[in-house]
Amino acid sequence: MKYARALAFAAMAGATILTATGCSVAREQQTVGAYMDDAGITTAVKAKMAEDKTVSATAISVETLNGTVQLSGFAKSQAEKNQAENIARNTKHVREVRNSIVVRP
Repeated sequence: MKYARALAFAAMAGATILTATGCSVAREQQTVGAYMDDAGITTAVKAKMAEDKTVSATAISVETLNGTVQLSGFAKSQAEKNQAENIARNTKHVREVRNSIVVRP
């Protein structure tokens, strides 16, 4: 059940990525293959966050461009912010992580 929920969440995150138009990055500068790779990285990071009980996957936004993952949103503690970054860093094909998560009690 836990795996199914994480998979469903990842699928939802992937669908959101494919339909999002308000990205702060210029997608037209990427090839289709690179865009799909980035979408896969984003989906993998979100799925790992959904499985981790210490990270609120719904409060943290993940965007990927050319293997660089941008984390934003809100965390309840510095430990949660750090864990979100660790999850992203340890995801396959991630080249760099930029952590802009704001810690809010």
